[in-house]
Amino acid sequence: MDQILIGFGMVADPVTIGVIFIGVMIGVIVGALPGLSSPMAIALLIPFTISMTPIAAIAMLAALYCAGTFGGSITAILINAPGAPPAAATALDGYPMAKRGEAGRALGLATISSVTGGLISLLILLFAAPLLARIAITFTSAEYFALALFALSMLASISGKSSIRNLIAGFVGVFLSTIGIHLTTGVERFTFGVNELYDGIPFVPVLIGLFAIAELLKQSRAADQVYERIRANVMKLPSKEDFKRVKYTILRSSGLGTFIGILPAEGATVAAIMGYNEARRWSDRKDEFGTGIPEGIAGPEAANNAAAGGAMVPTLALGIPGSVSTALILGAMVMHGLKPGPFLLENQPQFLYAIFAAMLIANLAFLFIGIVGAKAFSQLTLIPRTILWPSVLVFSIIGSYAAASSFFDVWVMAIAGIVGYFMLRFGFGPAPLIMGMVLGPIVEENFSKAMIVHDNSILSMMERPLVLLFFAFTLLSLAGPARNAIRARRDRKRLLATEEGE
Repeated sequence: MDQILIGFGMVADPVTIGVIFIGVMIGVIVGALPGLSSPMAIALLIPFTISMTPIAAIAMLAALYCAGTFGGSITAILINAPGAPPAAATALDGYPMAKRGEAGRALGLATISSVTGGLISLLILLFAAPLLARIAITFTSAEYFALALFALSMLASISGKSSIRNLIAGFVGVFLSTIGIHLTTGVERFTFGVNELYDGIPFVPVLIGLFAIAELLKQSRAADQVYERIRANVMKLPSKEDFKRVKYTILRSSGLGTFIGILPAEGATVAAIMGYNEARRWSDRKDEFGTGIPEGIAGPEAANNAAAGGAMVPTLALGIPGSVSTALILGAMVMHGLKPGPFLLENQPQFLYAIFAAMLIANLAFLFIGIVGAKAFSQLTLIPRTILWPSVLVFSIIGSYAAASSFFDVWVMAIAGIVGYFMLRFGFGPAPLIMGMVLGPIVEENFSKAMIVHDNSILSMMERPLVLLFFAFTLLSLAGPARNAIRARRDRKRLLATEEGE
């Protein structure tokens, strides 16, 4: 109890609460603007947190993460253009409801569902993270290697057009993480005599390039795109009847979203899709989904915000990111001198409670901001891209330079942006690459240590039960997309045979 009070006290000062509210505002605004995303905003904001205390910096980024997930529902409902990928499922029923003249009701359902899902996941975070950390503190390097390898295999199911492209991008990220001097052997790798690469490719400029500059270049191809806009003059809280209809949907989706968030490398997008599918599966009005019903909004919104809290569990307890945004937060923690993992929670448990308090305040804050500021946020969609994207470019350059006061980092950002643009064009999501860069050092470092301990014998390493279990999970994770592809090919052949028979 004392540690909980200390943790809450760490965020109770006016400065930290102030930056949490700033993070919430930025998150909602970024989420509400089509084309922008929480990972992009976190990447741009990390350099500006250098002068903050570690608690204030991570609290601000965590608040932005929570609010950004919710903010995407605003444009999903009002203009059928999800401001963030997790809100894509919300648009399926949110936009039809708005077209019927019930935009305020749809926003109210999205807000209450998001806040409820977020609060439930935070309660699970409060109990699950310390428990997981106590288990993980018994892990050796062999278990950590197997766990990180399992996390890499999970990249097959995140953003991008195909599992193969995701895995390729992920392993490119792992390769990029090997650039620099190997800490165990001292061998210099792939630096080509460039002094700035001795410590590896700078992480923050790569983040900014892949998420901000690549998206800027992509959006420049759609500068003249016009959305049909629906204004929301006021947010309408769900009625008693709405609560009765969606209460079990919210509870189911919150639990499902938290579980998906805890899985390494998964995130809010997968949770939202599964939340929508489960809401439809359990509904007695399946045929009405897609026409604008409350369950179609509550399911994905509760799930995607619950995944935000769930994703912090492996990030804090294991040092293994649960999503792309938490991978960026993990990088920010390392930049501030913190090493996420079981020893952090064992030696500084108050840090967990401080992050819990920050995310709790963030959820309550965007509830208030969402109710009061519905009309203002509906106007965000009117901001011209000719103003929005040049501003993003300026912040990208400033942020890349500010991280280490180096023009080399600005060049890294520009190159990463161009590479990211072509990745997007050819269906390679930037998210797996970033996850590969984060997980790469964990895989390599723990594999090197495990080989030393087990006398360079992989068979000796596999005598440990948890190592075998994680390897089995890895094989199942890789087999899933292959099985789905075979099933889809079989269904297409069956459909063609049926059409030819007719």
